[in-house]
Amino acid sequence: MKNGSVPSEGSALLALQRATHATLQTLATELVDLDLTPSETNALANLADGRPRTVSELGAAIGSKPTTLTGVLDRLERRGHITRGSLAGDRRSVLIELTESGRATADAISRTIGEVEERALAGLDREKVAAFYEVLRALTEVSR
Repeated sequence: MKNGSVPSEGSALLALQRATHATLQTLATELVDLDLTPSETNALANLADGRPRTVSELGAAIGSKPTTLTGVLDRLERRGHITRGSLAGDRRSVLIELTESGRATADAISRTIGEVEERALAGLDREKVAAFYEVLRALTEVSR
């Protein structure tokens, strides 16, 4: 596609949007008992490794501005899934950490994401999956 031609399947961006919508629908169905929005699910999934993050770090990880993330964090905090505290040495930076409830929820989300991804990619060889990640990186970098 270096010459700018569009593959016969159409726009990669539109295909990505369709795949994202389908994936979000699948995750919403499989995680319905958690009663989370897609943004809340995304935030918890990105915190699932247990590493605390600043609001800016979490926003960058999920592709959201810190101001947009505030409402998501408010809801997660009210539900007891996260705590917000000050970063040592920098009272202006807010540090987000999972609570015990948040860890359990994030673990459930991570397991479900892994299961959906495994089902979706089961028929693809490693080279195709690696090429897919290259495309995702390129699409992510275009916005920076």
